[in-house]
Amino acid sequence: MPVNHIFIYLSAHYLPMKKRKSLKKPQIKAIIFDIGGVLELNTTPLVKRGKGVFRHKGVHEYVSQKLGISLDQYFDSIDTYYTKSMEGQISEEKTLQNIAQNLKISQRKTKRLFKRAYAKNFQTNKELYKEAFKLKKKGYKIAILSDQWYLSKHTHLKPKYTKKFDTVVVSCDVGIRKPNPKIYRLTLKKLKVRPKEAIFVDNQLWNIKPAKKLGIKTILFKNNNQCLKELKKLGVEI
Repeated sequence: MPVNHIFIYLSAHYLPMKKRKSLKKPQIKAIIFDIGGVLELNTTPLVKRGKGVFRHKGVHEYVSQKLGISLDQYFDSIDTYYTKSMEGQISEEKTLQNIAQNLKISQRKTKRLFKRAYAKNFQTNKELYKEAFKLKKKGYKIAILSDQWYLSKHTHLKPKYTKKFDTVVVSCDVGIRKPNPKIYRLTLKKLKVRPKEAIFVDNQLWNIKPAKKLGIKTILFKNNNQCLKELKKLGVEI
């Protein structure tokens, strides 16, 4: 075959195929779920906090009301330790000790009060857990990436569910919290997947943005149906 004919043949058959392969969408290998607002749903009604700003009336309001103190006084009592505990900067024992002292109640009562507050204000999203475990059976890796402090961790992370995940990354355990990019990278490393092979599901836009910048596919969670539809659009076999 003449040289010019060989070139025409390769151009028509080999080169387009190579180009088509490069355009192929990367395969999704892992789905990463947030806990609060995703796998654990806030069941309290939304209340207005400013022009166009709404949030759930939840745990903090519940505790302050039970103690008969103002919300401002309550936050003054827990603020520093809440933040440090969320990032694992102080121990669980120290967190409980300091907050109990500031709230002027026993450590036992403090622990019981917060446990009741989280249980009352959140409901386990059993349907989404069920779908996550189906995905695992289909060969996908599943993970939890969540910001928690010590007084919410034990209520939100239920072993009967979390033990089935391939990895669980919690801010107070690893010393980093969202939206720090390091916590997303750590989760990917534990899953042994590249950013483009993972999907992150969270209910807060400010947590979604850094994941997207790293190249992770993202879903801003609103409800289960919407989440499953978006997973499917991203190539996940539902």
